[in-house]
Amino acid sequence: MRRRTFILAGLGAGGALVVGWALTPPRQRLRGSHPPETPEGAVALNGWVVIGADGVVTVVSPKAEMGQGITTALAMLVAEELGCRWEDVRVAPSPIDRIYGNIAVIVDGLPFHPDADGPLVRSMRWLTAKTMREVGVMMTGGSSSVRDCWEIARQAGATARAALLEVAAERAGVDVATCRASQGRIAAGDRSFSYGELAADAASRRPGRVTLKAPSEFTLIGRDIPRLDAADKARGAPIFGLDVRVAGMKYAAVAMAPTFGAVPTEVDTAPAPGVHALFTLEPTGFGEPAAVVAVADTWWHAREALRTRRITWSESPQATLSSDAILAELRDAAREPSGIPFRSTGDPEDIIAQATSVIEATYEAPYLAHATMEPMNATVRVTDGAAECWVGTQVPGFARGAVAKVLDLAPEQVTLHQQSLGGGFGRRLDVDFIAQAAAIAKRVPGVAVQLLWSREDDMRHDAYRPAAVGHLRAVLGDAAQPIRAIASHSASQAPFKSYSRRVGFALTAAGPDKTTAEGTWDQPYEFGAIRSTHAEREFAVPVGSWRSVGHSHQAFFVESFLDECALAAGRDPLEFRLAMLGAHPRAAAVLRLAAERAGWRADGTVVDGVAQGLALHWSFGSLVAQVAEVERGGPDGFRVRRIVSAVDCGLPVHPAGVRQQVESSVIMGLSAALRGAVTITGGAVGQGNFHDYPLLRIDECPVIETHLVASEAVPSGIGEPALPPVAPAVANALARLTGVRLRTLPLRLPTEARA
Repeated sequence: MRRRTFILAGLGAGGALVVGWALTPPRQRLRGSHPPETPEGAVALNGWVVIGADGVVTVVSPKAEMGQGITTALAMLVAEELGCRWEDVRVAPSPIDRIYGNIAVIVDGLPFHPDADGPLVRSMRWLTAKTMREVGVMMTGGSSSVRDCWEIARQAGATARAALLEVAAERAGVDVATCRASQGRIAAGDRSFSYGELAADAASRRPGRVTLKAPSEFTLIGRDIPRLDAADKARGAPIFGLDVRVAGMKYAAVAMAPTFGAVPTEVDTAPAPGVHALFTLEPTGFGEPAAVVAVADTWWHAREALRTRRITWSESPQATLSSDAILAELRDAAREPSGIPFRSTGDPEDIIAQATSVIEATYEAPYLAHATMEPMNATVRVTDGAAECWVGTQVPGFARGAVAKVLDLAPEQVTLHQQSLGGGFGRRLDVDFIAQAAAIAKRVPGVAVQLLWSREDDMRHDAYRPAAVGHLRAVLGDAAQPIRAIASHSASQAPFKSYSRRVGFALTAAGPDKTTAEGTWDQPYEFGAIRSTHAEREFAVPVGSWRSVGHSHQAFFVESFLDECALAAGRDPLEFRLAMLGAHPRAAAVLRLAAERAGWRADGTVVDGVAQGLALHWSFGSLVAQVAEVERGGPDGFRVRRIVSAVDCGLPVHPAGVRQQVESSVIMGLSAALRGAVTITGGAVGQGNFHDYPLLRIDECPVIETHLVASEAVPSGIGEPALPPVAPAVANALARLTGVRLRTLPLRLPTEARA
């Protein structure tokens, strides 16, 4: 009755308009307001497909290529339905247009359990998807690219093929139903036409509804074919933001506040060789700190000019801020089970309160930097009433908007040239360095200026993965229901909400931030009763999305805790988990596959000095189970010798690309599990380069095995899901090897346990 009353009360003039709009068909995503660029002799058949007279097919990609292979996967989707030859396929970045907006990433961000269904849930997902078609936020993130393009990219290819078939049928004077398209040619009666011959006439055609291929008909999707960007990367072709060269270009370096909130109070601005400008720069409002800037003929001249200057900074308003104090506050917050409730089934608090035995543990994770191989950079040229920006970004629309705002231009007055990204991991969702580059270029109009942050700039002025603390309690059950009740309460900053405020994305800048607690309440396990809550805290440390976001640490909390519960119950961790997956056969199958391929030892014995640990996690629609093998040795007292992963990501569009992403995630997950930590003292970040923020070295990398589950389900995410289970799998193996349960990341054995 309350819901009905609310709906009826809302149906005034505005409410009626909203309901009326909701009933209209969703905005189409095939043809945009800004046609893609076409080479000479080529035409666009829709917003996703360009065909040249020579038969070359250019797939228009709105997704940023940052090493994850999305340009290849997206091209495969289009080419599969278009029926062209793979060797004829190229990829080019799309213009900024609403048809390329990422719908999946926002719909998946709704705070619903993956199992949730029913009229309300379906309505919310429908309305959110419809709204995002109108808003049109172009974003590469959340492991959403293939999911977002799965249907529209195939529809684009199929629609282009239908248009070509229509033209071929008319030229041959035959029924279009008798024509066949294959390998870039159309057989029509006794004639044969290349796509290039038909493209110009086909561009004006508007075929109606098309039928997409069934998985059994695929000839490209599901195959291991060469990546489209492999050759350029192998020969070092200039494709990244740092490779941009514009005639007359100058270079900018920055000295940024060494502590949070400090500003320059005195700067030596005496002339220096090769330096054209030296000035202070206030924050633009997009997240970067105050800075001193040098613009010179080379970046080295600019950097040296700043290095040799006397720059005096004000005292930081955060002079007492430290990561130790932050973690202490988060510990206190995590032990108070109040905050944002993400899931509540049954009454676990009552069961826990009445239980004679409660399992309880607290886990911690530090701040982490993104540490992309290509540091932040952007090139901007400001002319009278216009600007150009060359940059690798995960959010071209937000990037263009930031440049426009800094320069007091309309977004349409800014031309953005998308470059490949030398790593992203969520860092290039932010636009702070792009806005800063625009503010610098504004001071030297008419000249293209390339801003490059040094590695130290990048490390000390990141939007970090937030530090987090999780407190878990559980009451054990019986063989059929291993856990009667479980309560998870965690505390951290809100990464996606913080990010949204920086870029001005109002839709996600308020309300509960799902990314804070994801990985606790959205897992496939069936508990008797569960409650998952999260306490958001605000600190002066900028935070944002880091590869797999909340899953990156919450998986460590939950999967470590489940192993502790299994040990307390005297049960095999594999069997213990399987008993809670009766309604989730896909999760159970992934877990069994990983255990089988790793030769899982149910009795937990250490064989030839090697112990095993297990973890399962569900994120971005994909299920990943991992078995880690750990042995004694090395400076840390242990080595990870093998990681076996089993993955169910739905239909693997490009299996080789999936395996590459799993391997990448394992390596990055190990870097975080074994080494990663950003510390703050006196309002300053303590790490600056890879000597004090080490990544996994090649001689430390274990054997990585990846096994994919065959599936015809809609593809789900793969860029991030294999990272979360790494840390708990290793921690669980370490507990078996040493008898020491590590509950804090990075995993560091006490001295006495290293022998």
